Amino acid sequence: MELLSKPHKTPSLKKEETQKQWFVVDASEKTLGRLASQVASRLRGKHKPTFTPNQDCGDNIIIINAAKVSVTGRKREQKIYYHHSRYPGGMSAVPFHKLIQENPERVLMEAVKGMLPKSKLGDQMLRNCRVFAGADHDLGAQKPLKLELK
Repeated sequence: MELLSKPHKTPSLKKEETQKQWFVVDASEKTLGRLASQVASRLRGKHKPTFTPNQDCGDNIIIINAAKVSVTGRKREQKIYYHHSRYPGGMSAVPFHKLIQENPERVLMEAVKGMLPKSKLGDQMLRNCRVFAGADHDLGAQKPLKLELK
């Protein structure tokens, strides 16, 4: 009586074996953090059964209507984005309400970047995300599928 069967092997994808798809996500009236966490998970590939932590196996995501993203509470007035030039006195601070008017793409990119690995692999995954302030994008040749995130 043999109770032990062959052990299952965990799939470990190589770069050539990854299958990427293009998806369009509409950010209008979505909460910034929830949207960013779901997009980051898709960029990493955690939704796939063949997820490999050390490979870029996620999908390509196009985010439209970034200017219409919402935040909860008083974040619109209180949230501040900091950047330092690494020179003495080189700190610059931009409030959320000003940045969402001037550069709404950066708001979403910063949120998604913060939820990806802090390594070369994370930078590579972030390159698979394209953000557009309006409803139009120039990536129609990729034939992206519409993705509904909750």
